[in-house]
Amino acid sequence: MKVITELKALREAIHHHKQSGCSIGFVPTMGFLHEGHLTLVKEARKQNDIVVMSIFVNPLQFGPNEDFERYPRDIERDSILAENAGVDILFIPVAEEMYPGTTSIKMNVTERVNVLCGKKREGHFDGVVTVLTKLFHLVQPDRAYFGLKDAQQIAVVEGLVQDYFFPVEIVRVPTVREEDGLAKSSRNVYLSEKERSEAPVLYESLEKVKNKIESGETSGDSIISEVTDFIHSRTSGQVEYVEVYSFPELTPIDDLKGEIIIALAVQYQKARLIDNMIISLNEEENQHV
Repeated sequence: MKVITELKALREAIHHHKQSGCSIGFVPTMGFLHEGHLTLVKEARKQNDIVVMSIFVNPLQFGPNEDFERYPRDIERDSILAENAGVDILFIPVAEEMYPGTTSIKMNVTERVNVLCGKKREGHFDGVVTVLTKLFHLVQPDRAYFGLKDAQQIAVVEGLVQDYFFPVEIVRVPTVREEDGLAKSSRNVYLSEKERSEAPVLYESLEKVKNKIESGETSGDSIISEVTDFIHSRTSGQVEYVEVYSFPELTPIDDLKGEIIIALAVQYQKARLIDNMIISLNEEENQHV
């Protein structure tokens, strides 16, 4: 595995592989890797000649009261995990390289952001599309891999690629979970022992209403109430939201039909957890993530 920190060196490496006719799979991350990230690498490894991973804690996607400074970082550990997973190029830029001085153009996301996490994280997805635009230009991937745990991010990135004709396929990868159902996340380390024991209730609530939908429930309001009550009664976390939308458009729906997402966020003392389930009501089998 080659570790690259400078833009010039990355461009040279990418140019070499492109000249050789290699396909490139890209896994953008903010580091502190866990099994979820490594599953993205595994999928990229199957489908591409070269796998590039980036590790960059992007300051533009953190709000003033969010955890940029204490976001977990461990480059040495991450490098070992990335190499063992089959990454060919690990790109670890510094902020001064990614954002050298004042920019003359600012990106602003106008659709798919005023719901779910985006509703209370003003500017967050502007930062996401800004850094991904830079990374897509640098890496020139054929495919880029994103976990469905952050389904809103996938919806926004798919919109970016569609609107601006990026020649890259966005590959959705199912959420990786602990044995008890909790979605794997770098922020899970912030949970207390008690909170960690409660956290699987989030996914349990989604599984519960999935069965109800399969039995014929069509009311989004009923589903929202049931998930909210289930979590409230079984955890010490505060439910920030439970919402139901079409996917990937993330528009409100009165009756459950087509492809839908049930998404939730729960705030614990030092960790904010998100989870979701995507269900296709046009197919005989439901897809859940």
